[in-house]
Amino acid sequence: RCMALQHCLKCLIPVSKVGDPQPGQPYKGGNFCAFLPDNKEGLKTAKLLKKAFEYGLTFQIKSCNGEERVTWGRIPHKTSWDGGKARNGYPDAQYLHEVGTLL
Repeated sequence: RCMALQHCLKCLIPVSKVGDPQPGQPYKGGNFCAFLPDNKEGLKTAKLLKKAFEYGLTFQIKSCNGEERVTWGRIPHKTSWDGGKARNGYPDAQYLHEVGTLL
């Protein structure tokens, strides 16, 4: 049995909105993947992350070195199954609690 849930999102933002670096300009999207443990807390967090995505809270457009790009928003995501907290991975004993509190 798989002990991890992987959720992948394709971010398609045809035109930026007010509050983005250059409102009204088209941007290229991207593919983003993150991991959650396959347990009760992980499933609960997945549902909360889905709602955040539906409300447009998952991604943001940032300006970096003169280029605007789609990045993860303020909600932390685990983009690696290992590497620890410093590398957006596991182990991170507080992650599910922290993201649950944020959402």
